[in-house]
Amino acid sequence: MLFNFFRNGLDFESLIIYLFSMAFVVFCTLPIHEYAHALVATKLGDQTPRLQGRLTLNPMAHISPLGALMIFLVGFGYAKPVGVNPRNFKDAKKGMAVVALAGPVSNLIMGFIAEFFAMVCLRFSVNANESFLLTAVYLFFNYAAIVNIQLAVFNFLPIPPLDGSRILQLLIPSKYYFKFMQYERYIIIVVFVLLFTNILTVPLSYLTNLIFNLFRALFRLILF
Repeated sequence: MLFNFFRNGLDFESLIIYLFSMAFVVFCTLPIHEYAHALVATKLGDQTPRLQGRLTLNPMAHISPLGALMIFLVGFGYAKPVGVNPRNFKDAKKGMAVVALAGPVSNLIMGFIAEFFAMVCLRFSVNANESFLLTAVYLFFNYAAIVNIQLAVFNFLPIPPLDGSRILQLLIPSKYYFKFMQYERYIIIVVFVLLFTNILTVPLSYLTNLIFNLFRALFRLILF
């Protein structure tokens, strides 16, 4: 997304607000995403995340420098994966799928909440003289909502090491799944290339906008 600012020549104020929003995502949203994984895994009987110090909202325990940089540059990124031992679950496949699902769902919830606050700001701006502060707060929550939804959509991709790959194991035989996972490091490089060349960004952005517009339409019905 930062690339888009330079391409489109948007104003400096919007850029600063965007950077603050992305910092919020990196230091708040991503830790919540990973904490959701750790919490669900712990509740299902696996203490690995707790023993590894991941059952915390401390951002320093979760941030991946490269994943955080991608958030700023293209709006899609990741944190350090939470270590989970599926043998500690009653049903390993289902347990891993539920743990994987927790992260993107937390992003959708945060995106929903952020867009609610953005629309509240927009509602007040209808009946009051718009101020820079109100506009800044609106843009902040709007950007935060978009990136949270982007993270959810991105993490639902059924490719390693993203959360969708853990859900994929419910749908295909184990022998094919583990063979697929052997190429994890190569697949993620291809994903990075596709993101930076906008080949993958376009369909992901379409899905993001679809969810974002559904949230916005709902809040327009409630608040306007």
